[in-house]
Amino acid sequence: MRVLKTILFTALIVLMAAPQNVQARDKFLDIKEVASEGGITAWLVEDHSVPVIAMQFAFKGAGSIQDPANKQGLVRLVSNTMDEGAGDLESEQFQKILRDLSISLSFGSSRDSYSGNLKTLSQNKERAFELMQLALNKPRFDEEPTERMRASNQSRIRSSLSNPGWIAARIMNDVAYAGHPYALNSGGTLSTLEAITTEDLHDFAKTHLTKDRLSVAVAGDITEEELKTVLDDIFGELPETAPENSVEKFDLKNKNTSHVYTMDIPQTIIEIMQGGIARKDERYHHAQIMNFVLGSSGFGSRLTEEIREKRGLTYGIYSSFLTMDYFNGLSVSTSTANANAGKMIDLITEQFQKMRSYPISQEELDNAKSYLIGSLPLSLTSTDKIAGLLLSLQLDDLGVNYLDEREEAIKDATLDDIFKVSQQILAPENFVTVLVGNPDGINNAKTVDTIPNVE
Repeated sequence: MRVLKTILFTALIVLMAAPQNVQARDKFLDIKEVASEGGITAWLVEDHSVPVIAMQFAFKGAGSIQDPANKQGLVRLVSNTMDEGAGDLESEQFQKILRDLSISLSFGSSRDSYSGNLKTLSQNKERAFELMQLALNKPRFDEEPTERMRASNQSRIRSSLSNPGWIAARIMNDVAYAGHPYALNSGGTLSTLEAITTEDLHDFAKTHLTKDRLSVAVAGDITEEELKTVLDDIFGELPETAPENSVEKFDLKNKNTSHVYTMDIPQTIIEIMQGGIARKDERYHHAQIMNFVLGSSGFGSRLTEEIREKRGLTYGIYSSFLTMDYFNGLSVSTSTANANAGKMIDLITEQFQKMRSYPISQEELDNAKSYLIGSLPLSLTSTDKIAGLLLSLQLDDLGVNYLDEREEAIKDATLDDIFKVSQQILAPENFVTVLVGNPDGINNAKTVDTIPNVE
């Protein structure tokens, strides 16, 4: 199995590398900036080859960072219930229309933003846009669906208490983001969910879903002129501005510490965090290459080769960048037998130190470039994926030319560029480590007796 997966990975790299110039041309997106008469702007990729329209939008700064500590889960509950009836339509009526017309409409939330997602056949677009407008501007937040979603979230929390991965993530948030709103539980706690009222839901929607926070992305079978009208129809009635956001950026907390939550399971779940890099940083693409070689690529990465392939200590290990509005991090996630936990931490630390002490090879650089350039166009296989990419670029304050600039930056990266960014970013001496299980070989760890922000 290992040999087969290695062959598949190598074949993928060759496939990406061979038609690189062709893919560079194919991946070009004709992104248009559209502005309505009412001043609502959107990014549009127009495509009439398939009768489908996808719209995604977000309100930056309106995520769970707005949850009061005593009402954690508020924004999540808003997103759960906003499509459960709107205007004169009760929940069952609203959902029936969506099903009958094959309209996909949903809302979501992250720590930083509140989002909406609409996908519809062109023939049903007028009704789809109408339903989105109603849900966003005239949500009902009726008692029955609110109570149903509240109970669902509480049930999710209770079931998660037996999930060691969820527990490790919850503890990491509390430790790495200590004192910041990111440390709170975006999904709510059992008691804070109980405290949220329907008035809280209405107040949040009226206060934080505003035009000044709005970004919109659209892809598919719609023209610029039509979109201008749609933008005003859906978003024109929103409040103009939200209250000033007092949240501030921060540095990683509790550096160079380990935290153990004892759980009677055969394997230890391991989460590691250190500082990262902002997506707008000019070194970001060099850091992407570095991380591809280090651990983000899975099979073929150094962490996988050294820890899984050579030593068989884990089924999987991955490193990934975390880019948020107020914090940037680099994390490692893995698991291993309890007896090997200390050895696992040592090996991860060793690979970080090696990466920042010696340049990567030319072969590693070429493979990373080929994959990172080739994988993006291959991922843009549907209107909703294109709309999602456009929205993420806007939320990160990146320009319409970013995709072309990204490709050139990756192509131009040198071995020295990757070595420099490795030296500047990687800091195993600052690891924040969370372990859930019965780990052996962990020295000077702090014991976590209670899972934070659950009850």
